[in-house]
Amino acid sequence: MTVTIDKNSGYCFGVEFAIQMAEDELAHDKTLYCLGDIVHNRMEVERLHQKGLRIIDRDELAALHDCKVLIRAHGEPPETYQLALQNNLELIDASCPVVLKLQNRVKHAFDASTRQNGQIVIYGQPGHAEVAGLTGQTGNRALIVMNETDLDQIDFARPVTLFSQTTKSTAGFYKMKALMEARIAAAGGDLQSFDANDSICRQVSNREPALARFAVEHDVILFVSGRKSSNGKALFSVVNGVNPRSYFIENADEVQEEWLAGADTVGICGATSTPLWLMQQVQQRVAGVGVVA
Repeated sequence: MTVTIDKNSGYCFGVEFAIQMAEDELAHDKTLYCLGDIVHNRMEVERLHQKGLRIIDRDELAALHDCKVLIRAHGEPPETYQLALQNNLELIDASCPVVLKLQNRVKHAFDASTRQNGQIVIYGQPGHAEVAGLTGQTGNRALIVMNETDLDQIDFARPVTLFSQTTKSTAGFYKMKALMEARIAAAGGDLQSFDANDSICRQVSNREPALARFAVEHDVILFVSGRKSSNGKALFSVVNGVNPRSYFIENADEVQEEWLAGADTVGICGATSTPLWLMQQVQQRVAGVGVVA
């Protein structure tokens, strides 16, 4: 078999920057706290834990004083920064520049919509760290939608401004946009008062066509990602859509030899939260299988 790692897969620059910041701090400090998983990949979180990175939740953050805390690429709502000031916490801010720019756009849009009795809607995963940071810019008054049923909470007779979580599927965003336009028309609303903003990161959206091409070039695809990764779920749906012999795995131990039966070419790819070393481990595992019937 020929086993190839997709050259376009792996960390986006935001995740890579956050991990580099963590490793730089841990080079001279034994312990560094991080608010939430630094990346939605269990294997990488475990590797950094060995170096001294300690993942904490919001309750644990409130109890910390006089220490360093890393803000991951997903960004944080304003109250996190207020708490840091109160508790004398030094924040190592690794918020992705793309996310910070979107937070600013959401804040300005919210201020404007408030004057027009409008609504801010976020197409994203409820409870996701980035979505929490975005809704925080609106005093947690933004509406979060993931599917058509979620649209019932929106008053389509009023102005609506739509944004997307940066790691969502482009196709999913435009499907949601079309559904909202249909609801506005049905409610007799004004489509001119609907402002839809494609705020998906282009490092994410540009991977979709590249991954689709990679997937059809191989007999079998092994997609490596953490199961909590929103981006991983979106990108896997792309490869699985064009190659039914696509398998979602977290690590090399999950590879099943029967998946590779009769395959001449195996492609390995992953999410923007997947480290290269993990895909290389999968490559070595597949190469070790040898020729299969």
